[in-house]
Amino acid sequence: MSRQTTIQPKSPARAAKSPATKPAAGKIARRTKASAAPYHHGALQEALLTAAERILERDGLPGLTLRAAAREAGVSHAAPTHHFGDLTGLLSELAAVGFRRFREALLAAADRQTAPGARLDAMGSAYVSFAKTYPGMFTLMFRSERLDPTRSALAEAMEAAGAALGQAVGAQRQETIVKQAPTLQQAARMVRAWSMVHGFAVLLLDGRLGEFLAHLPPGESDATLLEAILSPGSEF
Repeated sequence: MSRQTTIQPKSPARAAKSPATKPAAGKIARRTKASAAPYHHGALQEALLTAAERILERDGLPGLTLRAAAREAGVSHAAPTHHFGDLTGLLSELAAVGFRRFREALLAAADRQTAPGARLDAMGSAYVSFAKTYPGMFTLMFRSERLDPTRSALAEAMEAAGAALGQAVGAQRQETIVKQAPTLQQAARMVRAWSMVHGFAVLLLDGRLGEFLAHLPPGESDATLLEAILSPGSEF
């Protein structure tokens, strides 16, 4: 009797996958690239600035580099260069964010008062409060050697913040102050107001007021000390 050879059909599990079921390598690469770049142009710049501010407040100005900002934002190390050019560009755009926020804080504080003198004092308190809340940003904003004041965003933000002070001083003096041509007394009043609150803020951030604050009467603080300095009865 002759032997018959039975040919078994291949198991579906062992059947070779059809080439049509395999995704093309190019499609895989495109999907991977897309998932790694979730930001559109405007959102990426905003994300980099947000990341830069986190680094600034956490690690200080020495820790803020282009690569650090890219790493913090989770994007390519070349992204900050594409959007800001160099570190000075990034710092300048970040300072512009700070000045805009700063102006909003000053105006919001002033709007809670009605008397011109009270409005100016409220702005002074808000000035110091901003420095305490955003010490890294505040320090950056006034580090002119690290910034490019010719960048339009920074120039416009600084101009607007300065105008807020000029308007408040003018309201207190019941006169209009022309920035390009202030009188000597107008200029003196603006510089006096700015010098007092800025100097207080810097001394506070640098820890230079610790000795004074430690010996204040119970219940007093840096805030009440500033109020006393700004009060109409002050000798300054």
